[in-house]
Formats: sequence, C-alpha cells, structure tokens
Amino acid sequence: MLAVACDHPIVAGGATWRADELRKRVPARAWQRVSAGRGAKGHRFYDWAFVQLDPGDPDADDPGQRWLLIRRNRSSGELAYYRCFMPYPVPLATLVNVAGRRWSIEERIKTSKGLCGLDQHQVRRWRSWYRWVTLAMVAHAFLVVAALTSNTRHPPPPDLIGLTCNETQYLFAALLARPAADRAHRLRWSAWRRRQQARARACHYRQQANGP
Repeated sequence: MLAVACDHPIVAGGATWRADELRKRVPARAWQRVSAGRGAKGHRFYDWAFVQLDPGDPDADDPGQRWLLIRRNRSSGELAYYRCFMPYPVPLATLVNVAGRRWSIEERIKTSKGLCGLDQHQVRRWRSWYRWVTLAMVAHAFLVVAALTSNTRHPPPPDLIGLTCNETQYLFAALLARPAADRAHRLRWSAWRRRQQARARACHYRQQANGP
C-alpha cells in the first residue's frame, strides 16, 4: 500500500485518470464507514471506497490485483488516496487496517523525538548522525519493551490505563536516573495521571457511542 497524491496517474478501464478524477466516478453507495483503529478519543471512523485498477503487464505471471483506496474525512471531507496491491482478494476492512498503521508509525516517530531526542542532534556527518539515531531508537525500544512487559506481567486495574512510553520515561527518570527520596509520592502521582487519562478515554468513547 502506497499513499499517492490527488494528481497521481491511475490506469482504469483502459484509460489514464488522475486519482481525484477517478474518485468522481465512485457512486455514493460505494462509500462505507469503517474504523481505521482505536485512538485516545475513540475509533477513527472515515468513509472509504475502493476502485479496481487495470492489471499490470498482461504477459507477466502476476495474478495479483490492484486497487485505488480512497479515504474521506467525515467532518471536513478531506480526501486521501492509496494504491494497493494484493496477491488475492481481501475485504475492505483489511485494507483499512493496513492504511491505519500509518498513525502508529507517526506516533512512534513523535514519541522518539519527544522522549529520546531523535531530532535533537547537531551533527553534519553521516556516521555521527547514524550513531545518534541508533542510540535514540534503542532508547525508544527500551521504553516500548518496558511498558509492554509491565502491562503484561502486571495488568492495570480497570480504572487505570496501562503504562505508556511517556509514563515509563517519567518514572525511569524520576526513580532511577535521578533517585528521589519521595518514591511513594512519585508513584501516587503516576497512578493519578493514569486514572485521569482512563476517565478521559472512557468519556470520549462514550460520547462517540452516543453520537450519530
């Protein structure tokens, strides 16, 4: 799956179209409301449609299928386009699930920048940049593994969210990197933050479930 621009050339029906021109030929009944994944404020619902494209080289041994996946924001109407290749037919929900992985990748990059200094280097040579980025990625991997391990071995109660990378980094800095005398106080503040986040998440999901 590859995100493309609105003017990307698409071959369908024996003719070449712009992606946005091909979208105008999609009937209204073809749009389906599907969630691209769970977020902090509820499911990420969008309207989706897909159009089958012409196959590639007809002489090549290529049994796969090519599709144009179109995403439409339900509130703003903003459109996004994805070129898809599948070795065999799959349902729309599978394509949407793959497209929704982009949010998790962007979230990991954002976390790496904010918590591990991925973009805070001041180097000009490739080797120096490579070393800095490698250390930042190792630090981020440590936070992910530590949070996942803690949530797996010690599942949080229903009124708390699981440990996040942000909370793990805070606790590591407060309790290990800079040992504090008031460890119990820091842990109580951590539990309070996670409880408030759990309540906010529950309110967002409840509001979405009661909406249109």
